[in-house]
Amino acid sequence: MENSAQKQFDRMTKTPINRLIPRLAVPTVISMLITVIYNMADTYFVSKISVSASAATGVLLSLMGLIQAFGFMYGQGAGSNISRRLGAKDIESARRYASTAFYSALAVGLIILVFGLIFIDGLIDLLGSTSTIHPYAVSYGRWILIAAPAMTTSFVMNNIMRFEGQAKLAMYGLMAGGFLNIILDPLLIFVLKLGIAGAGIATAFSQYVGMSVLLVFFLRKKLQSRINPRDFSFDPKVTKDIIAVGIPSFARQGLNSISTMFLNIQAHPFGDECIAAMSITGKIGMFIFSFCLGIGQGFQPVCSFNYGAKLYDRVKSAIAFLLKFGTIVIAVMSAICFALAPQLVMLFRKDAAVVEIGADALRILCVAMLFVPVVMTGNMTFQSIGKAGKAFFLSCCQNGLFFLPLIFILPALIGVRGIEAAQPVSYVISALIAAPMLYKFTKSL
Repeated sequence: MENSAQKQFDRMTKTPINRLIPRLAVPTVISMLITVIYNMADTYFVSKISVSASAATGVLLSLMGLIQAFGFMYGQGAGSNISRRLGAKDIESARRYASTAFYSALAVGLIILVFGLIFIDGLIDLLGSTSTIHPYAVSYGRWILIAAPAMTTSFVMNNIMRFEGQAKLAMYGLMAGGFLNIILDPLLIFVLKLGIAGAGIATAFSQYVGMSVLLVFFLRKKLQSRINPRDFSFDPKVTKDIIAVGIPSFARQGLNSISTMFLNIQAHPFGDECIAAMSITGKIGMFIFSFCLGIGQGFQPVCSFNYGAKLYDRVKSAIAFLLKFGTIVIAVMSAICFALAPQLVMLFRKDAAVVEIGADALRILCVAMLFVPVVMTGNMTFQSIGKAGKAFFLSCCQNGLFFLPLIFILPALIGVRGIEAAQPVSYVISALIAAPMLYKFTKSL
């Protein structure tokens, strides 16, 4: 284990940045794509049922985002602390952070499961459902709640693996669950005639399979971190460290969930077609963003590991590489989706109103996506090095401070176009805030 730890230390601190980040990013990009694809698979197959069923997956997107927010909080919080401690060669502390994050996330997932099932009808209404969408959303949402413990713990293990530089192992767990979900969707929905409940069952079962695969890697001691009840720490400092660093991820994911909820509420007067169109646009937008996010997740362990080892020149090089490479990737993907916007929306629904609203929204989003790498680079940099306050602020900007006022103001002024433009405009404003913060930090290094 000591030789393995030294080998990993040398790899993270000596491999050229322009080779190390892509090497770590490839499996994380694949992981992100698999996650998005099997979320899109639910939307694709469910869309064949009806417009209301398609809109139900959009309504439940905010619930899934909330569940994932807790997983990201514990996972990113633990991962950043683990990576910096491994950079300082403190393996025992790293193991305490891993076990504490895992069991804390498991407890939160169980709480969400229990209370969510008890209050499911009120919860679905709160998420912005209409009366026609409601029965579909309840059928689908019940299984999403059942999957909550698997989701929260999977995100913890996935992030710990990435921050240790073992992104390939994380990819295997996501691949197992993702491909299984894609296979089960049409089988349960159409062959066994379970309808939208079949999509929910496929998602829940796949999440637990993926979680089991990830857990096996820890139990077989493939990583320096451990998941063991004996390593769980009751020291408040450990939990505080995890939450302090992870809270920006919670804010980002949680506010994304809240923003989706308010988006559905504001789209409500424009009908199920508008909710369905924005749901489809959101899934396609996430597909574009997943490339950039995957590269960023390849950057994070490099940034935090070298910051912990006090190799600040490598941190600067990593930041510059992420900003440049992320922008190029997003620009290419956005250009393709801009050109093919109507055709992409029609893959899900061919209703004229859905295609018209969805294509316009997607093209506006593609233009704004060019500003996203700046915000992402700033957010991931500050989170990776433990500057939780700045990371938290940037997380709140994109889906909170700017989007929430815009989603109420713009539709009142320009109708459906305001629904389409609220998120893109918030991306642009957030980038203008993040750029000087990131510039000042890199100068200080």
